[in-house]
Amino acid sequence: MLAFLAAAPVAHAADLLDEVQQRGTLRVAVEGTYPPFNFRDEQGRLTGFDVEIAEAIAGKLGVKAEFTTTEWSGILAGLQAGKYDVIVNQVAATPQRQQVFDFSAPYVVSSPQLIVRANETRPIRSEADLKGLTIGVSQGSNYADLARSIPGATVKVYPGAPEYLQDLVTGRVDVALNDSLLIPYLAQKSRLPVKAGAPIGKVETNAIPFRKGNPKFKQAIDAALESLKADGTFAQISNKWFGRDVSKPPVAQ
Repeated sequence: MLAFLAAAPVAHAADLLDEVQQRGTLRVAVEGTYPPFNFRDEQGRLTGFDVEIAEAIAGKLGVKAEFTTTEWSGILAGLQAGKYDVIVNQVAATPQRQQVFDFSAPYVVSSPQLIVRANETRPIRSEADLKGLTIGVSQGSNYADLARSIPGATVKVYPGAPEYLQDLVTGRVDVALNDSLLIPYLAQKSRLPVKAGAPIGKVETNAIPFRKGNPKFKQAIDAALESLKADGTFAQISNKWFGRDVSKPPVAQ
């Protein structure tokens, strides 16, 4: 999909920053089903870490955030098609994605981690232990790419986390793979009988993608993120949802 998109760039007459400021809104895509990053609360309101960060960035740009929710499997294609300006949804700036999109400076440091059933007793501590097991992941995610690189493992892809977590609980997959920052929330806030498994892969950074060819917009987004970190807003939002500043590796805090 990304190779196709790269072959068909969209032309833009003006920098995206001009469009956003003239419109008065920053159009932001999130899954809306990915707590604690973005989800709907009991009143149906969109909330979460990424939602608050996006609203704060929009504020620094002098506009309001306007959200679109969409499944992860189609979120990058929607960005390329111009349905929204940015994705604020824990997107890893992989080399493949950088061929298609530009990215902001990184704003989250995290790592992939396994999720297992609460009653799991098998010793699943490394990639070698995943041989012969089925891993549930989101379609088109970097976690799917990582899972496919594990020798002997079977990979099953889903539109998003809710679907594969449900199959994990019912035993249709053996383990799931997602962001390590997601797991404490699942353990503390959700009613799903799951728990943290072993870390897999390496520490990575997540950033905000947008269409190529918008240097003023990139400069403005990076400046907004830097300002949020400097004035303490980023740390305040991060501590609210994670109990720490996720812009820094845990060992650096």
